[in-house]
Amino acid sequence: MLSDNRQSILKVICSSRMLVALIMGFACGLPLLLTISVLQAWMKEKGVDLTVIGMMALVGLPYTLKFLWAPFLDRFTLPFLGRRRGWLLIAQVALIFSIGGLGFTDPGSSLWTVAFAAFLVTFFSASQDIVVDAYRREDFPDEQLGFASSLYINGYRVGMLLASGGGLIMADHIPFSMVYLIMAACMLPGVMTTILAHEPEITEKKPESMKEAIFDPLVEYFAREGAVWILAFILLYKIGDTMASSMTTPFYLDIGFSKTEIGTVVKFFGFWATIIGSLLGGILMFRLGISRSLWVFGFLQAISTACFALLARIGHNVPALSGVIAFENLSSGMGTAAYAAFMASITNKRFTATQYALLTSLMGVPRVLASAPTGFLAKNLGWESFFISCTLIAIPGILLLLKFAPWNSNKMTEAPLTASMSR
Repeated sequence: MLSDNRQSILKVICSSRMLVALIMGFACGLPLLLTISVLQAWMKEKGVDLTVIGMMALVGLPYTLKFLWAPFLDRFTLPFLGRRRGWLLIAQVALIFSIGGLGFTDPGSSLWTVAFAAFLVTFFSASQDIVVDAYRREDFPDEQLGFASSLYINGYRVGMLLASGGGLIMADHIPFSMVYLIMAACMLPGVMTTILAHEPEITEKKPESMKEAIFDPLVEYFAREGAVWILAFILLYKIGDTMASSMTTPFYLDIGFSKTEIGTVVKFFGFWATIIGSLLGGILMFRLGISRSLWVFGFLQAISTACFALLARIGHNVPALSGVIAFENLSSGMGTAAYAAFMASITNKRFTATQYALLTSLMGVPRVLASAPTGFLAKNLGWESFFISCTLIAIPGILLLLKFAPWNSNKMTEAPLTASMSR
């Protein structure tokens, strides 16, 4: 019986639907840094003023405001490929042309043209995110959302790595215009996946008017028991981890690590630790369910933050840094996978795009507001006390689970995959 359960889990993990989640994650992650780090490097090379380079970050507003047009994507269905894949194909084709078009601009002579082309990239990229998030929620049952979300996140990170690391390396040997054309071509696997994948089966009736598409998602959500507690949880669950992460680079430099040590251990070693953590988290969610995973991974995140306080006491020690980074990135990867799966699981499939876009926009609030005072806190508390404070700040977010998903409750997809398969 145990062997049959393991085979069932293995069959799900190796399914074509999981491959779709991975490739869609890659397609969503690829455009992100093309309008941030790669574009910044190109502008710097062209001698653009640093103030202007900083202001160019405003082209990323569509990622924060994507909930404004998400109801439109819930309300209307195109006459080809279905409700989700039709819009996804439009967004991806538009991304290919806008990324390629950005490569034909010249930051040295026409900054407004560059800004407009970059804005188009972020708009269509955010639109792709909306549809992919809705597709993933609608295509996977709750017990498979955890692993699907972990694959999506890992694909997203690989796309980001290709765009930033690969893009900057290529820019040392070929013009930036060619780099952007190559990156546009890298969107083709996502287009092929969209065409070949199946359309999710939805039994719920879609919104019949824009009024329903805009207001009914909010009415439906706040009519639920514990809706406010869940919103508070979304705001607070990763706040300690976010605050600590925002100050790690100055911390490493301050206690004596060189830039080479930071680049080697933190960036490259840490990247693979995060990938492994996301995959491990996805697999563990098959057994634990989403809610219990949030408990376990949340406490692991808090403990890993406390390890930075230990590193502050140890000082410059590369093996200690490696151990702390491995543990922190593993736990953060697991926590992010559970977090993403949780937000997907609480959306109503009638309004998936709108509710998920609202929740992910809300998720970004702590990243901005909570990170702002971290420099002041670190300066006045000292590194050790700062990281201990970040650890304590993480606890309320975890304890909010008591309100809507206690450890022994049957709420929020506690049933593991094997139980659902035996029904």
